[in-house]
Amino acid sequence: MTTLPQTPSQTVGPYFAYGLTAEQYGYANTQIASGKMADRDVPGQHIRVMGQVFDAERNPVPDAMIELWQADSEGRIPGPGSSGNSRFTGFGRQGTGVHPHAWFQFETVKPGKVDAEQAPHIVVLIFMRGLLTHLYTRIYFCDETDANALDPVLASVPEDRRTSLIAYRQPEHEEDPDVPEYFFHIHLQGISETVFFDV
Repeated sequence: MTTLPQTPSQTVGPYFAYGLTAEQYGYANTQIASGKMADRDVPGQHIRVMGQVFDAERNPVPDAMIELWQADSEGRIPGPGSSGNSRFTGFGRQGTGVHPHAWFQFETVKPGKVDAEQAPHIVVLIFMRGLLTHLYTRIYFCDETDANALDPVLASVPEDRRTSLIAYRQPEHEEDPDVPEYFFHIHLQGISETVFFDV
């Protein structure tokens, strides 16, 4: 019997556009989540979260996929047995390949505190070619200074790296004053590397 040699290793993906974010890229497939996480009638402060994923040379990554997981405006985690709003799933998914500058954008509501200690935050997962496992990080908000100071997860991060987890605003450039825009850029490597968590 002839034994064939091992095939060469390949980088992972990208399969996201066709399989997971199909509608965003114009494929006929349906998808279970998009960048629109909350309809206008969902209670809470409606916000936009947007940003880019950058590689080690600070180039935007055009084929990453971002997932957001969050509580609703009252701090309730959606899911079976939850008393939260049934119109809010707390889950969104968006690829960076449609925008010419590889931006992602989510429409959601600002999360509430899930408990007395944790500041309002959004859990972020990053998927992209070459990553064998996805990366985890968190988005905190620049206008939650007091709550951020008490958050145990944020406190576990070296002080000089915490800013990589805090989304900022530019109110003077916001299109709709009733919908604050939070910018959160993800740096995979380099001097501005985002803090990632080993979950």
